[in-house]
Amino acid sequence: MRDGGRIAAAIEVLTEINDRRRPVQEALKDWGNKHRFAGSGDRVAIGNLVFDALRHKLSHAQAMGSESARALVLATYIWGWGNQVEKLEQVMEEDRHAPEPLSDAERTALIENKQVGDNDQISANIPEWLWPHFQENFGEDALAVGRSLSERAPIDMRVNTVKSSQDKVLKRLSHLHPESSGLSPVGVRLEPVVGPRKSPHVQAEESFRKGWFELQDEASQIASILSGAQPGEQVLDLCAGGGGKSLALAAQMQNKGQIYAYDAHKTRLAPLYDRMARAGVRNIQTIDPQTGSLDICDGKMDRVFVDAPCSGTGVWRRRPDTKWRVTENALNGRVEDQAQVLETATRFVRSGGKLIYATCSLVPAENQLQVQAFLEKHSDFKLVDLAPVWEEHFGDVTSRRPLFKDGGMITLTPHHTGTDGFFIAMMERY
Repeated sequence: MRDGGRIAAAIEVLTEINDRRRPVQEALKDWGNKHRFAGSGDRVAIGNLVFDALRHKLSHAQAMGSESARALVLATYIWGWGNQVEKLEQVMEEDRHAPEPLSDAERTALIENKQVGDNDQISANIPEWLWPHFQENFGEDALAVGRSLSERAPIDMRVNTVKSSQDKVLKRLSHLHPESSGLSPVGVRLEPVVGPRKSPHVQAEESFRKGWFELQDEASQIASILSGAQPGEQVLDLCAGGGGKSLALAAQMQNKGQIYAYDAHKTRLAPLYDRMARAGVRNIQTIDPQTGSLDICDGKMDRVFVDAPCSGTGVWRRRPDTKWRVTENALNGRVEDQAQVLETATRFVRSGGKLIYATCSLVPAENQLQVQAFLEKHSDFKLVDLAPVWEEHFGDVTSRRPLFKDGGMITLTPHHTGTDGFFIAMMERY
């Protein structure tokens, strides 16, 4: 396929997403199944057009004077991918599979490029109902945070120190031009690709199959480091999901002590078994909610890690379609779920033990307000100031420094720390 056909396909897929509110991966997969002639490079380019259009949906629509899928894809091809209007017109003329030629209004809008307007909410590409939450959290930085969440994310990897080292992984992946991610001492990063290019498939690398590294955003790596888990401790990962945090903690604890990995949904734990075997991890015990019990953990855990279900506002770089599908009702439901999970977690924390609460959200109601409500209810817990803990592990890195809020809770963002959006708080039981 040439660019004209790819543009037309992206318009078709994005129309399906907008009109039927379908998840973007599902819509792209269906299109690929119906168009078997499209090669892998074509499917990647089409997907990149769709994802980038969703990332800048509001600002592109304002500048184009239209919210249509066509307007968003054309704007992405020009402004997002750095092509000239003349090239687009040539593509449309020479490819019979291309969409209709540009109208005079479209050509004028593309040339004038008025993406940056007076409305910060639109320029930040944040839904109108969520904008006040970002203003509350970030003040004058809300626009910059929104824009950073609209960019493509890098590929972040966590070196598995049970089997390898950062230097070894950097050397083994040298053909992909990796670099240290900068904050995490076990982080390796590949910068995001641009335009129609395909991201490297790092899971096909021999070093991945040998268990030398795992895919994990640097923010999540930082959360594990800040938890302070030590070799020999008893740790409960209460919302373990696929086990990324459990594996990070296992390596941090040098395969010593015990980690209990639990998730309320049995199927989410399924990938962890293969991941443990590949990583050479021996100190994780999975607890199936249908056949196992957490009673063994009652009042005995040195640390309980709650990576709570949330709105996902911090990972919009990776999942831009969720930006436009999250609702206020869904947010309220998540807040209730988080409070319940925190309440459940209290029974497992021993006296002197730590409760670590984290989300991939940037909404105060899910983060600092949730922690404050918990502390008001539980006088036997106190907030731990994470600012000195940060300094201990990462130093005074002024160029990539998180926000410290309300007594030492931490907020990470792509704008402030070059990571996904993430929130971390630690509480100690008297």
